[in-house]
Amino acid sequence: MKTFDVQTIEINMPCDPVFEFISDAQRLPEWTNAFKSVSDGRALLETPNGSVEVKLEVRAARSQGTVDWAITFPDGSVARAYSRVVAKDKESSLYSFLLMAPPVPLEQLEGALDAQSQILREELRKLGEILSGKG
Repeated sequence: MKTFDVQTIEINMPCDPVFEFISDAQRLPEWTNAFKSVSDGRALLETPNGSVEVKLEVRAARSQGTVDWAITFPDGSVARAYSRVVAKDKESSLYSFLLMAPPVPLEQLEGALDAQSQILREELRKLGEILSGKG
């Protein structure tokens, strides 16, 4: 059973502004479906089972181009996502996102990652449009 998904998009914008946008947690609601609001290390997530407030930790390292997230749910479970921005050339960037399986019991895992992968594909398309000036 697959427990991760990796997706990459090309963004027609230099690396530094792409990194700044992605690493700014308060911008997550602009390009993701689940994040409805983000403030002071907390976020409101919209899930299939309703809204939930979570702790959100962003670990961004410009020198490596990495932006990683840890989302702690009220029950103490933690979801993690890892990403990296690299310069393709002076005018464009590549953004890779490693999506881990959600922190759900094994019997609920089947299909959950596939659904999240489809959502991620659409979110990355939206992010690319926003940063390329088309959104």
